[in-house]
Amino acid sequence: MTETSVLPPRVFGSVSVAMVTPFHEDGSLDIDSAVALADHLVKQGCDSILISGTTGESPTTHQPEKDELVREVKAAIKGRAFLLAGAGSNDTAHAVRIAQGAQESGADGLLVVAPYYNRPSQEGVYQHILAVTEVAELPVMVYDIPGRTGVKLEFDTLKRLADHPRILAVKDATGDVAAGFVKMAETGLEYYSGDDGLNFAWLAHGASGVVSVAGHVIASQLRDLVSEVDAGDLPAARAEAVKQLPVINAIMGGGQGAVMAKEALKLLGVIPSATLRLPLVGASQSQIAALAATLRAEGLM
Repeated sequence: MTETSVLPPRVFGSVSVAMVTPFHEDGSLDIDSAVALADHLVKQGCDSILISGTTGESPTTHQPEKDELVREVKAAIKGRAFLLAGAGSNDTAHAVRIAQGAQESGADGLLVVAPYYNRPSQEGVYQHILAVTEVAELPVMVYDIPGRTGVKLEFDTLKRLADHPRILAVKDATGDVAAGFVKMAETGLEYYSGDDGLNFAWLAHGASGVVSVAGHVIASQLRDLVSEVDAGDLPAARAEAVKQLPVINAIMGGGQGAVMAKEALKLLGVIPSATLRLPLVGASQSQIAALAATLRAEGLM
């Protein structure tokens, strides 16, 4: 890195994993495995952990579980990583309660997704995110993922949100890096890749970091990718990104990262069970076999 290089701001770290929520075989919360997983991810190079995001099965975990996760994971990582907590719901009052619980339990920041399914107006989206932001005193990362929520976060809405002193970043899963490049410049918000297949593209365009699902398996490689981009060595970063594609495709190619991330962690012996809560169901035997073959081929298993 030359002396004139300027790194992006990183309130929320640079390598974050949207952590799965481990369950026992009976579907109950497995706190011991969650704590061990968070510690493992930090040791692999994560400087941020997201809990109770979509990959953490936030729609089917309940507030006492979410609060317990924050408390126990916070205690386990001992300040070695930023702890980001999801505060997502299509019921604003519910999202507000989640945010309050996260702050009281020790979260360092909040991830606030646009309300899903209801299809509110842009004013409704704005008021929802503002209400969740104002109930706590934590920095906020807004999550823009219209493929899941059914509602797009329009540029004008984002500009209004960027005026709030605690709304500092966007996790972008729109697939539109070119638009994000413009939004970064005009809003001053930090951007984080929310799509593992576009991590290199986002970083090369000035994103602060990644919020990854594949990072359950390749966190150390993502750390290398960020370091190479920071150093201005884009050819090395591009080569690293290409090396990561088989694992990214194996975990994300089936369309449900939470399912395959849990299967990968079980195959690697990091968690004892890949149990999910309905409506998510486990991977097929053929999917698990293909995933195992990829992990072996990449020297990870």
